[in-house]
Amino acid sequence: MPHCYDAGGVFKLGFGMVRILLGLTMFLVVGCDAIYSAPQVLKGATAGQDVHVKTITPQSLLVANNTPFKPRQLPAAFYATSGGPGALGSLGALPSPPLDPNGDPVRPTMNLPPELPSGTYRIGVGDALSLATRASASLRDISGITAENLRQIYSVQDDGTIGIPDAGRVAVAGMTIDEAESAVFQALVRANIDPSLSLEVADYRSQQVAVGGAVRNAAVILITQKPLTLVEAMSSVGGITATDRKYSAIRIYRDGIIYQVPLAEYDRRSELQRLRLTGSDSVFVDEAYDYDRAQAYFTQQIQLIGLRRAARADALNALNAAVQIRRTALMEAQGNFRAQEEFGAVRRDHVYLAGEVSRQSRLAMPFGNGLSLADALFGEGGYDQITGDSSQIYVLRGTPNASDKVTAWHLDATSAANFVLATRFELRPSDVVFVSQQPVTRWNRAIAQMLPTLSLGRQTQALAN
Repeated sequence: MPHCYDAGGVFKLGFGMVRILLGLTMFLVVGCDAIYSAPQVLKGATAGQDVHVKTITPQSLLVANNTPFKPRQLPAAFYATSGGPGALGSLGALPSPPLDPNGDPVRPTMNLPPELPSGTYRIGVGDALSLATRASASLRDISGITAENLRQIYSVQDDGTIGIPDAGRVAVAGMTIDEAESAVFQALVRANIDPSLSLEVADYRSQQVAVGGAVRNAAVILITQKPLTLVEAMSSVGGITATDRKYSAIRIYRDGIIYQVPLAEYDRRSELQRLRLTGSDSVFVDEAYDYDRAQAYFTQQIQLIGLRRAARADALNALNAAVQIRRTALMEAQGNFRAQEEFGAVRRDHVYLAGEVSRQSRLAMPFGNGLSLADALFGEGGYDQITGDSSQIYVLRGTPNASDKVTAWHLDATSAANFVLATRFELRPSDVVFVSQQPVTRWNRAIAQMLPTLSLGRQTQALAN
């Protein structure tokens, strides 16, 4: 009776499937935790932890964000441009970087220029000298000059000399007025000219001090017979306009070296105000140090003060070398930090992503900045909107003074408007962002784990038969 056997076989197979389906139904009715166990926020309460669930609202958001937090900062090398504290060999001290590792301005350090030797004014290239000599009788007859003295103006040339008719060129640069008068006297005697003369500076041009930066009127100040002090230079340009004097400084560029006088010390100490300036000095008042801006200013002043070509090139090269050395040092320090960070030698703050997220991971908090819940949910490895339950998003945060207390900040994102709260919720180091699974996700995973077991059972039964 083959047909009856086939019918019995069909009946027997159908009965086996019914048993399987009944078993699966009973399993799902009893609960799928025996096969698949997923993390849950409140399960920790049974392990002795005190978990408090608080809903994220505009009011509770203020409480959550009130937890003290100070982001880790990058090293100072990432804030500086091309300056640094301390001396740099014969190039002198470069200005301090603008920020310390905590992001606060750095108070400038003191680096005073050497004291200038006292003495009278010395003639330089560009000065105009007034020379009065006794006019000869023949000259008086021809020109009708009735005065006994003839006064002429002579400019000191690039070679440091003045050219006197019939007496030739006389070197006077670097001399005092008395020394220059003696040199002219000797030249007139050698030329058989009446040596009766008087010599004085008619126009001071050789010694100039450029003043710029945070002053009322930037200007070039001429040095005369009277020495020029720092306070007189500041007065000549209308005074200093820097508002935050605690972090400001007066910087003096002289002979390839940058010197520095903190403005707070300048205001307090009269001896700093009496610092003497010399020709070719450049003075720059900085409120917030910008080395590139100061470098451009000093470069311009070097070109304007009329140095000889070789001296000007040496000064510019020294300044550029100082900047390049500092810039190279900064780049090396930044590279070393990046290498240490790559190998995990730099301490970082992290938050952790768990539950129904694209990738279970830890997320490094940025240097110098905070991280919001929205950053974690929508960043790399964040919220999985297919398997995750939008109504069950939590931020788990421990209490610093109690290891057994946990606050679970709950966000219900079934209303898209609540994501605005996520953008304002500030995460803290070691926070855990947890997204619960959808109910259907839990069932699907339980069935997925059970089906291989059912298949193996049917294969075993087939082999037994």
